[in-house]
Amino acid sequence: MPVNACQWFYECTRCYALLKPLPGDCCVFCSFGTVPCPSIQEQGQGACGCC
Repeated sequence: MPVNACQWFYECTRCYALLKPLPGDCCVFCSFGTVPCPSIQEQGQGACGCC
């Protein structure tokens, strides 16, 4: 996971599906991850600040 930027697209290594953020989320990690992306974590927010 990048620590200095959001990742807008992710290709699954198993099924090759291309994941995109859900509406209102800043990146795929905020949409599909179990914790917010590093950018949001550094801001000290418990959840994605844009959703």
